[in-house]
Amino acid sequence: MKLLGLIGGMNWQSTIEYYTTINEILNERLGKNHSAKLLLYSVDFEEIITLQMQNDWDMIIEEIIKICKNLEKAGAEGIIICSNTMHLVVEDLEKEISIPVINVIDVIAERIKKEDIKSVGLLGTKFTMKENFYKNRLRNKHNLKIIVPRKEDIDIINEIIYKELANGKINLSSKKEIKRIIRELVISGAEGIILGCTELPMIINSSEVEVPLFDTLKEHMSAAIEFSLTKNEGKIY
Repeated sequence: MKLLGLIGGMNWQSTIEYYTTINEILNERLGKNHSAKLLLYSVDFEEIITLQMQNDWDMIIEEIIKICKNLEKAGAEGIIICSNTMHLVVEDLEKEISIPVINVIDVIAERIKKEDIKSVGLLGTKFTMKENFYKNRLRNKHNLKIIVPRKEDIDIINEIIYKELANGKINLSSKKEIKRIIRELVISGAEGIILGCTELPMIINSSEVEVPLFDTLKEHMSAAIEFSLTKNEGKIY
């Protein structure tokens, strides 16, 4: 089993889900009392949010690179960033470390293509929905059509994530808004929906909508286990 380095704390509630999910999947795979070999570096999320709001991605990149180098020195053989939004830094990160980053964007794209889906709606933070790092990789590398919500709905989802879900709160009115936005994406041609934020499965599940929902956290952890347990590191890494 390869030792995996996790960068968490963005936020700590979803990091708990990452830790739980990866161990559940691995134990289901191996049985007995097996659990995952992990190193976890948990950041102060407030510091990260402040830098995001200041659009100071250079400082974020510098900090994540430093964390990854420390995880690599500590023996990590692969990196997992426990946040969709923070994958904005992956291409810069890959130039600075020698171990693979298990990229959630590639992981979820491979899962979507297995369903023979060509057009997907993307939900997440405003950074994930508005910036090009996520959309362009899905389009250019995986030939998927990406549909995002209207500007005002992007703001609504972002507020739900940061002000409610990140604090463990689930409001029925917010659930209705998410379902409405998904319906509008489906009308616009989405055949499935990427839950491109680890908190979103807290508020919506596949039984509540008519199209497939792609849970990035679950798929990310499944890919991490596959990486950890095989000598062949695979095309998605």
